[in-house]
Amino acid sequence: MNARARLLLAIADDELIVGWRDSEWTGIAPTLEEDVAFSSIAQNEIGHARALYQLAAAELGNDADALAFDRAPDEYRCAPFVELHLLDWAHTIARRYLYEEADRVRLDALRRSDDAELAGLAAKIDREEAYHRMHAEMWAARLRDEPRFRAAVDELWPYALGMLEPELRPELARRVGLSVESTQAIERGEHTPELAELWSTMTEVRRSAPGAAW
Repeated sequence: MNARARLLLAIADDELIVGWRDSEWTGIAPTLEEDVAFSSIAQNEIGHARALYQLAAAELGNDADALAFDRAPDEYRCAPFVELHLLDWAHTIARRYLYEEADRVRLDALRRSDDAELAGLAAKIDREEAYHRMHAEMWAARLRDEPRFRAAVDELWPYALGMLEPELRPELARRVGLSVESTQAIERGEHTPELAELWSTMTEVRRSAPGAAW
């Protein structure tokens, strides 16, 4: 697998898995408005994943559905950050905030890429992420002085760093006011136990009805 396909799969897997994690709040979020917001964000993230899988599929001679659902859990390239099954609102908002800031840094880099196809897709996704960022920033501002939220941000910071290549991490740290030097990033390459559990649910229809479309 070449470097372009690996990059596309890493980002697509991040978007797919975080979309599924966000969707888990539909129906149980603190307010009806957040039920709607998280459902909408989840749909957008999964839509971005599909577009990225389509580019990767063209590179690999495969199809987007197969890349999304036919791989084994240990074949996914997502960061551990998106795999975590977070059960409280403070950690969920901390991840949403850190994820959006990391994704912004990543998309900014991709929009400057010499790969015109990837740069164009990154620009399109970046425009569609504007609402996600507003939502995350609103909640981060609301919870900024809440000790549980600050503790959650600190706890998840090593995971957030692991989303990005090392050269992009200082920009993320600058944006969120945290440190790179004193933090050991939790890198891609090893998965949390939560991914296998999510994969079992996520691929259940595909495995029970081979060929089903998503």
